[in-house]
Amino acid sequence: MRRLLLISSSRVWGSGYLEHCEGPLRSRLAGVSRLLFVPYALQDWDAYFGLVRERFAQIGLACDAIHRAADPVAAVREAEALFVGGGNTFRLLKKLYELELVPALRSRVEEGIPYVGSSAGTNVATVSIRTTNDMPIVEPPTFEALGLVPFNVNPHYLDPDPGSQHMGETREERIRQFHEENDVPVVGLREGAMLWVEGEVMSLLGVSGARIFRKGSEPVEAEPGARLDELLRGGSVLPGLSAPGGRP
Repeated sequence: MRRLLLISSSRVWGSGYLEHCEGPLRSRLAGVSRLLFVPYALQDWDAYFGLVRERFAQIGLACDAIHRAADPVAAVREAEALFVGGGNTFRLLKKLYELELVPALRSRVEEGIPYVGSSAGTNVATVSIRTTNDMPIVEPPTFEALGLVPFNVNPHYLDPDPGSQHMGETREERIRQFHEENDVPVVGLREGAMLWVEGEVMSLLGVSGARIFRKGSEPVEAEPGARLDELLRGGSVLPGLSAPGGRP
């Protein structure tokens, strides 16, 4: 029974840290008294923990940090809920493998505890980190991630700017290149958007929508409120799938 909230970004323009997603956060973590935070995507774990602890205190949740636990694997096994923060996805995944946390994280999510990911924390919840925007500043043993959902995400997805003079590849072009070598669907999750997963049901929340890419097909738009259950079942995502509902 997956209970996930996969957030594109921890900040959006004009709002504070995790402010734009406070409603879904409160819903996803309802009934939870203590949260276990995974800070490995940034270098300064203590400073990161201070930011997260202060933010979750504002919504009435106590927060522990996995890097302060004597046994990180045991901390995951005992956690009521998980928050994996953003930063560099390569650094995050490398540390999860180094500490042998990948099986424990998968197991706890399969048991039904809430998992909240933001940016890099969303990337590692997917099939692989091959569609991250981050530089490979370190080398994890594999790009394969937690596989909590059967697709990849490109967080902070940006649409092409027709007025730009930038000559590099757009995000869409890079995702098309990914599909030259891989079959896994990709959700281009714009800032301000997030995915709510409850078992076999998935809804797109937020204000900015997403662009869905599948190998051999043209990308389709999903508007806030769309049900994207077919992505969880490996089925086709077609234009017109966007439908009201699914918002907690």
